Amino acid sequence: MAIYFLNITSVGRSDGRTATAAAAYRSGERIHDERSGRHFDHSDRRDVVHKEILLPTGLGAGAASWARDRSQLWNAAERAEHRSNSRVAREFQVALPPELNAQQRLGLARAFSRQIADRYQVAVDLAIHDPKPTGDPRNFHAHLLATTRAVTAKGLGAKVGLDAASGRTRSELRQLGRREFLAVRERWAILTNEALFAARSNARVDHRTLEAQGIEREPQARIPWGAYRQEQLGIRSEVAERVRERYRQRVQWRREKFASQQLAVTHAHPDTGAIRKAAREQWAASRALTQSPTEVSKALERERLGVVAADRDHAL
Repeated sequence: MAIYFLNITSVGRSDGRTATAAAAYRSGERIHDERSGRHFDHSDRRDVVHKEILLPTGLGAGAASWARDRSQLWNAAERAEHRSNSRVAREFQVALPPELNAQQRLGLARAFSRQIADRYQVAVDLAIHDPKPTGDPRNFHAHLLATTRAVTAKGLGAKVGLDAASGRTRSELRQLGRREFLAVRERWAILTNEALFAARSNARVDHRTLEAQGIEREPQARIPWGAYRQEQLGIRSEVAERVRERYRQRVQWRREKFASQQLAVTHAHPDTGAIRKAAREQWAASRALTQSPTEVSKALERERLGVVAADRDHAL
């Protein structure tokens, strides 16, 4: 089944990271970092099935050709920053639905990259990775490494998007970050569902939390692929057992919380049961005006069974 996954992170010097190293690893290339003199060589990677750099539509075909060179682009990003805690790139990592074929996954990743590039006027270095032979065979994913500054014909300009802090208070920055984060998450869900629909797949994803979707349950436990494979081969996995135990504890906590809330409601409104019973009887009486006695008795029975089922669901 299609799983929604979008992770937005930053590449910052405060963490000892560089944009050149990040780009080399994701693209499976060798890049020389001019600032530090180091070489980052990942040209032996075999899981990178597609890579390209997308620029904002408004720039035109050849207006910023310098930025299409991976080494030039990310060395420019490093040169543009002067603080020891500068954020030199921002990454959007997404899971590509296994329900799509290779060409469809490429189209989806390109569409999202294009929207990021146009929304923030940045360069987006797209790399698509296939699952590793020893990993989860459904783990098709893409890395979108974006500049934190606008791309121009002559070079990198001012900070944009989530990194545009100039003239804003901390509160304004938090609000901006939240709006942008939610907008990007929603956009990825929309594009993914459009791609699944076009591929005639019934799978769909939702960027909202379970609570926002009105689903009263704990998120499903995620067992690492290695642990899952061990169990498939009949080998006991302590990792999988720990994951399941933590999940059981969360479910038990939710049940106890719900039970205490229901008890509090009962104490605050002791006649709740009587009110519900009276409401059902009133509903049945109104229906009796247009139904036969047999239909009324059947309706009451369906209502009674419905209430029992609803109570049982909530108790879980």
